[in-house]
Amino acid sequence: MKTVTFTPAVATLTYERVVEQIETAITSGAIAAGDHLPSERELMVQFSVSRPTVREALRVLQSMGLVESKPGGRGGPKVLEPSPESMTRSFVTMARMDSLSMSELVQFRLVLESSACRLAAALHNAEQLASMSSAIERMEQAVGKDAGAFARADVDFHLAVWEASGNALLTMCGRAVAEAIVGLITQQLSDSDATERTEAASASLDREIFEAIAARRGVEAGRRARQAIYDRYVPLLPEGTVLGMDALLD
Repeated sequence: MKTVTFTPAVATLTYERVVEQIETAITSGAIAAGDHLPSERELMVQFSVSRPTVREALRVLQSMGLVESKPGGRGGPKVLEPSPESMTRSFVTMARMDSLSMSELVQFRLVLESSACRLAAALHNAEQLASMSSAIERMEQAVGKDAGAFARADVDFHLAVWEASGNALLTMCGRAVAEAIVGLITQQLSDSDATERTEAASASLDREIFEAIAARRGVEAGRRARQAIYDRYVPLLPEGTVLGMDALLD
């Protein structure tokens, strides 16, 4: 492991200063993914802070998805690779704290999905196309029969599209924001008095997106993706936020 030297933290909001320095060391590459931070005792000495301060800083870093602490593990907390899971936690946390609204999440999903579909139409390979096709078929087979299987197949379809985009950041963001608003899907289906019709409409829209991607019609795929997200989520959003969705639709 590379040796990284930290400087004493200031007295005000001490644990935040500890978080800032460790976060900077990780994001700059001074501490690589897979490396371990110094032990709690060593961090106490380097930062000149108490054990509770170090533990609070590590708790925050873990909630950010930057490190992982395992009881009985050798060495300090392990630095993690960036992942959709850590990004999802950030989106969900911001939404719960009202610093990021559901409307903003849906707008972001609309932009991401459209871009991913256009890229997937241009860059997909046979294996990725087969994954999309399989997911669509499973969605269609589950309509009105198994809501859980339908939801899993729906997620699998979009995951295959994001991966076919060839852009790792789009894939991570797509997975994260989709999982952060999964409650909207659950709410939509539970509030609907025609769940089978809702599922059938969703499967039909995804089938159209798939066919456009398979035919390498990127502009059409992106347009259909935007429309599908608009139709699915706008009825669940506050009335005053629809104008923003309208601006992204065309």
